[in-house]
Amino acid sequence: MITDIIAKLPMRQKELTLDFYKKLGFTVFANEFDYYLMLQKDNLQLHFFEFKDLLPKENYGQIYIRTTSIEKLYNSFIENKVPIHPNGHLAEKPWAQKEFSILDPDSNLITFGEAIN
Repeated sequence: MITDIIAKLPMRQKELTLDFYKKLGFTVFANEFDYYLMLQKDNLQLHFFEFKDLLPKENYGQIYIRTTSIEKLYNSFIENKVPIHPNGHLAEKPWAQKEFSILDPDSNLITFGEAIN
């Protein structure tokens, strides 16, 4: 039986990735490893593997995170000075989602979405 899916994204520097995701409210989950990072916020886990030669402009890593209270989340990111993607400010989409997007330090695109009722 499948119970969860956990995104695994590339990172160049563990400390840089950790510092960025702490601003989003994530904390370290489980054990720490030299070249691997596991983070958690609420019921969501994200994993990161070291890829020192990653070229951020060539990174196509992406995840879509469903959320509730998206306006509150968006405003908390603004207050914490998390840069919003230039084309990803909070907006209602034709596919009945309200969304916004950010890029992490390695250009992984993180999109947050909430269903419009």
